[in-house]
Amino acid sequence: MQELPDDALELDRQVCFALAVASRSVIGVYRPILEPLGLTHPQYLVMLALWGDAPLRFGEIAEMLRLDPATLSPIIKRLEQSGLVERTPVDGDERTFHLVPTDAGRALRERALAVPPAVVERLGLPVERLLALRDELAAVIAAVERSG
Repeated sequence: MQELPDDALELDRQVCFALAVASRSVIGVYRPILEPLGLTHPQYLVMLALWGDAPLRFGEIAEMLRLDPATLSPIIKRLEQSGLVERTPVDGDERTFHLVPTDAGRALRERALAVPPAVVERLGLPVERLLALRDELAAVIAAVERSG
């Protein structure tokens, strides 16, 4: 096991601190880009899941986004109220439903195509570095999930 330096409790040495600040900062970059689309960042993530793989059950979305149902439920409700998502019954199970984008939700996808390039431009980092960072974060997520 690797020995920690004497100053291991310094704030700037903490992985959790760097991740928390980076997360808040990057989500802050998304906010003004998503605002004209009428989406919050969590709503954008739900729409990305649905644009990529609809129809999806509520639990499938929760699992994909690693959100608990109590957090996801109000996000879905707001998307439904906005007319972007609708529930469709699952054949043979009246209590279970799929979520799918409405026509308006599917049309919003075209406008959302401008989001990733706008984020890259605002961050001012080469796409290759952002992709490498995403891959490193995926490795961290996988390590946490294995240890949990």
